[in-house]
Amino acid sequence: MLNTKIRGNLKAVDTRSLVDRVEAKLVELLQNQHLRVGDSIPKETDLAKMIGVSRTVVREAMLRLRMMGLIESKKKKGAVITSPDIFENLSKSMNPYLLDEKTLRDVFELRLVLEVGMADLLFHNISPEDIRELKMIVQDEPPDTEDRIFHVQHEIDFHGKLYEITGNETMRTFQKMLLPVFEYVHNSGLLKKAAGPRKFISHQWLVDLLEHGSPEAFRNAMRNHLDSHFSRLLE
Repeated sequence: MLNTKIRGNLKAVDTRSLVDRVEAKLVELLQNQHLRVGDSIPKETDLAKMIGVSRTVVREAMLRLRMMGLIESKKKKGAVITSPDIFENLSKSMNPYLLDEKTLRDVFELRLVLEVGMADLLFHNISPEDIRELKMIVQDEPPDTEDRIFHVQHEIDFHGKLYEITGNETMRTFQKMLLPVFEYVHNSGLLKKAAGPRKFISHQWLVDLLEHGSPEAFRNAMRNHLDSHFSRLLE
């Protein structure tokens, strides 16, 4: 066994390919030059000289950056910095059948945490028309949720409307990506069975709080509302 002093002086071997390292170096280089969206980046030949690799390697690394949406080619400007669609690549991998159990549970938890934390955005943006639409969504639901898990379609309709009310397009896009994973985990047997008889706050109660309550009261109620899911994760 190596003694502590020798082991402390050894560095981990970088097993990434040359293109991997050049890709990371390019991103670092663009950041260090404080380039912004729309700014041109150096030509491939110049980048190759700056980094000390062949133009072929730089070209392959640049292709990866294009596929990630970080750069694009413009007439008369060459390659420029772009604002990437942050969910484009993520959406391709957000398939519940391709994710391991740990990731599925993590995504399930993430959705719950997002919805407990959206209270302030809801109260800032909600309108009387939103309240009317929410009342229509919940009008056919039972008044309480004693000893049962919420119907998935009720969850989708109601919570989808909440994401819309926040006015945050990134959250809305993310929610649409989370839904298939959430439904898959809900039905998969990965979570514990629902606990014994308990009463959880209904969608109707949440609508009433949105109309007459406060962000803090809504936050606490949403936590209780989702407790049927939290309890299956944490108990």
